[in-house]
Amino acid sequence: MNRPLRLFFLAIVVLLPTLSCSRAAPSIAYGTLRLVYFQGVAGPEERFSFFILPEDEDGVEDLADLYLYHDREGLCWHLTSEEWVTVENEGQTWIGSRNITMIDEEPLPRGQFRAVIFDKGGEQSERLFTFDAPREAPHPFPFLNISEGRYTIESEYPEHYFICYDNAGAFLRTVSVEVLEGDLASLPLPTETGAVALWAEESGYFTSAMTYVVSIR
Repeated sequence: MNRPLRLFFLAIVVLLPTLSCSRAAPSIAYGTLRLVYFQGVAGPEERFSFFILPEDEDGVEDLADLYLYHDREGLCWHLTSEEWVTVENEGQTWIGSRNITMIDEEPLPRGQFRAVIFDKGGEQSERLFTFDAPREAPHPFPFLNISEGRYTIESEYPEHYFICYDNAGAFLRTVSVEVLEGDLASLPLPTETGAVALWAEESGYFTSAMTYVVSIR
């Protein structure tokens, strides 16, 4: 999964059979790292939301593995094409994860990161990122309450969204929430929505907070 690995585990490179006839190396056009505070039993837990905008002449389906390194700390996270999240935004396809964590929920390192993308033919490309999130959350952790068809949000974050899920827990879509209290019926939630989580965002600090999923039934 996304467990950090010490770099010496990657010292031996295993050459996989070539699964693509393409010789064009993929590239990373752009990437983002954001700090996300998730609601935990003992308090907010730090995770990274990490996404890249890849470019490959053979399409995203030709990509195989995505690595995120923090070389100074000797850390590595590995995502396969079966594990990463694919997000479509304005005709562009981003891949990554919202769940980059440390063992035992330790604080995530700051500083320089390195992303490396491999395609199925073994071609690769990399890009450096610098990320210095605040050591402390810019705002208190938000609160979401839903009762009898109404929602109430307690938050000092400037932007708010509902992440919508169906009754089986599958992600549906993200809906912007402009006011902190109101009727659920006033929001453009998908008809299949059975539960939502609050996503509160502070773009100026590249940080966000996500609450537990709450049933709306």
